[in-house]
Amino acid sequence: MYRKTYSLARVMGCCSCFGFSWKPKQKTRPISVRNNLSREYLLDEEIDDEDDVSYNGEISDSAYEEYDELPNRAKHSEEILRIRQQNGTICRQFPVKETQKLVRSEDENGIKMINEYVREYKIGAGSYGKVVLYRSCVDGRKYAIKAFHKSHLLKQRVAPSETAMGDVLREVLIMKMLDHPNIVNLIEVIDDPHTDHFYMVLEYVDGKWVNGGGIEESTARKYLRDIVSGLMYLHAHNVVHGDIKPDNLLVTSSGTVKIGDFSVSQVFEDDNDELRRSPGTPVFTAPECCLGLTYHGKAADTWAVGVTLYCMILGHYPFLGETLQDTYDQIVNNPLVLPNEMNPQLRSLLEGLLCKDPQQRMTLDAVAQHSWITGEDGPMSRYLCWCKRNSIESKQYNERNVENHITATGIDESRTY
Repeated sequence: MYRKTYSLARVMGCCSCFGFSWKPKQKTRPISVRNNLSREYLLDEEIDDEDDVSYNGEISDSAYEEYDELPNRAKHSEEILRIRQQNGTICRQFPVKETQKLVRSEDENGIKMINEYVREYKIGAGSYGKVVLYRSCVDGRKYAIKAFHKSHLLKQRVAPSETAMGDVLREVLIMKMLDHPNIVNLIEVIDDPHTDHFYMVLEYVDGKWVNGGGIEESTARKYLRDIVSGLMYLHAHNVVHGDIKPDNLLVTSSGTVKIGDFSVSQVFEDDNDELRRSPGTPVFTAPECCLGLTYHGKAADTWAVGVTLYCMILGHYPFLGETLQDTYDQIVNNPLVLPNEMNPQLRSLLEGLLCKDPQQRMTLDAVAQHSWITGEDGPMSRYLCWCKRNSIESKQYNERNVENHITATGIDESRTY
């Protein structure tokens, strides 16, 4: 399950529109990769890497010099993070632990350790690194640790002027901002400037996603409420996830869904969430992302939620071609097909989420109030996050000070005399 959850590959999706006349046979963007790709690629199947963490390439001084010059997007994220820190709008009560000293050793049983963490077994692999389960010898808890090689990341190009290092640094910077019960929590970053190793210590979610056939509507409803809650939190903090899909949604043993893998996520200064690069996974990508134009990241995330719900209920993808280009064409041009016997409320929700026109697509606020979502559980509760709570408390504190000043002096300095 973690093999998929923590993957850094890209995914996309497909569907149709409710009550909107979509122009037929629109041209999708030209694809630069080979056209006859396997279906495994379209579904984000990855080639497993070796269990050994060592990297065989030589590490040059220039690689470390390049490491100091962050790619543009990572720099932009860092600037936004710094502004939010200055404004007190980092949404964490307790900051992520940052460790610049790496000690690689073995315990008394000869088992490998990094700092306080004792290795248990590998639980995932991606194109950038791997994920290993560790247990802390300090608190006894399990943690999922993403392991990377900085020299390897610097050699991997994800765009003409960007390396994989930019994606990883941006992922770290974004996760440093976040704290929500439906989002995987970043605990610690281990980055020793004198070594080639880089680690992200994440909370370990021990549950599993339901694979295979469709699941009961009641279970899908519970999962979707959690997904929407987490994604609304991200969007409220101007973060676009960019790769919402079942494989990036962890389910705890108690049935709570947590959104993971922020490797292609983007953070924005304001509500302008316009993007050009579409790094998602082929069967979860919105139609507007297939046309080679700019698109809005939040609306694309919402489409991916629709594809995810479709998969949960029906157990297969709404659109999947034999090639990447065929998949894109189906996403843009083919109508959404739903069973005649489907619950009318569920049909309405899927048609709203999978509307091909992003301007007409249902918003997450509307999803949260939809009759299928509210069901027997009633309206979704709104999570009061740390930065909002802190802002409210600061405002109340200032108001009390003003009231006390007026009481003591009889002067209201906020009034114009």
